[in-house]
Amino acid sequence: MNKVTEKILKGTLACTMAFGMTACASGSGDTASSGNTVIIGISPDYPPYDDLTTDGELTGFDYEMGEWLFTWMNENGYDYDHEWKQLSFDTIITSIQADQVDLGISGFTYDSERKVLFSEAYLSSAEVALVAADSDMTSTDDLTGKKIGAQLGTTGETCANEVEGADVTAASDMGVIIQSLKSGAVDAVICDEPVADNYAAAGGYKILDGKLLEETNHIIAKEGNTELMEAVNAALAAFKESEDYTAMKEKYGL
Repeated sequence: MNKVTEKILKGTLACTMAFGMTACASGSGDTASSGNTVIIGISPDYPPYDDLTTDGELTGFDYEMGEWLFTWMNENGYDYDHEWKQLSFDTIITSIQADQVDLGISGFTYDSERKVLFSEAYLSSAEVALVAADSDMTSTDDLTGKKIGAQLGTTGETCANEVEGADVTAASDMGVIIQSLKSGAVDAVICDEPVADNYAAAGGYKILDGKLLEETNHIIAKEGNTELMEAVNAALAAFKESEDYTAMKEKYGL
């Protein structure tokens, strides 16, 4: 176990916040931070990016990466404490814009319509369609006119709405959308490829041929919060050059 990983494990319990816990806000209104504490928004319902253990602890690639980044920052001249705030995915951007959280680390993909500051990319992804294993659909061309589920506020929802004749159902919790697919309430779910891979590997689902959108994953902050984002990007560059980056991608199937 290396020094960074050891610190991550020691800090996990202290850095995890209960669902819905209110973030601290500074008097200036320029940031959600209290002193040097950075509040991070995460939606832990999107494995392997973000999830909860059976004990209710945060887990997933994004969480483990975030712990690594802040450990690195504080070993390299930056001075940031951090706390995680669990939110539904569709509220993270508005929470950033309202100065309720400082960063969003939750599988965000680049979208010019999202009025936030984006970090450098840390993963590549794509929007794909997940269907029941026994579905007679074989490719994304078969989605026309079908009932499609997606997580609210995601680029998957945008892609679903672009399918000709589709009847789109969006919910804030990805688990609810998957249950709709399992019950037959929707014919397909559009989501990030690693998420679809995760469900397909567990059994009962398959991924249709064809990608609806090629994407990259980023950390987000409020527009103008360049000082914090510069620190995040420096940490990301170090992370992507580390052995831990490769190990984490392998661990989470990314």
